[in-house]
Amino acid sequence: MIRGIRGATTISENQETEILSATEELMQEIAAKNAIEPENISHVIITVTEDINATFPARALRDLYGYTFVPVMCAQEIPVPGSLPFCIRLMVTADVSLEQHEVKHIYLNEAEKLRPDLSLTKEQGTR
Repeated sequence: MIRGIRGATTISENQETEILSATEELMQEIAAKNAIEPENISHVIITVTEDINATFPARALRDLYGYTFVPVMCAQEIPVPGSLPFCIRLMVTADVSLEQHEVKHIYLNEAEKLRPDLSLTKEQGTR
């Protein structure tokens, strides 16, 4: 079944290395927690808040083994006043054998505030 898997993370400053590192970490967590192989990914949409522009976060996926042919696109989030700054979001569309309620959406760093109902805690490893 094709499922959408969400994830988000934050960075502390608009620096290329931090953007790439945070994006890679988030993608790897999404893949690991949902047992996804790159071959099963239809596409990935990455959005960033308007304060992130030092690089394209999609570049981080190009360096991951197996992601060469995964379509990835970046876009800017709607600049809603008061929204979480320095935030990178991923929407991974993949063929998984999980029921919708079994999908593990990943929220790291300050992004855990966005969806505490879906966030995985490091202590529990479950929702």
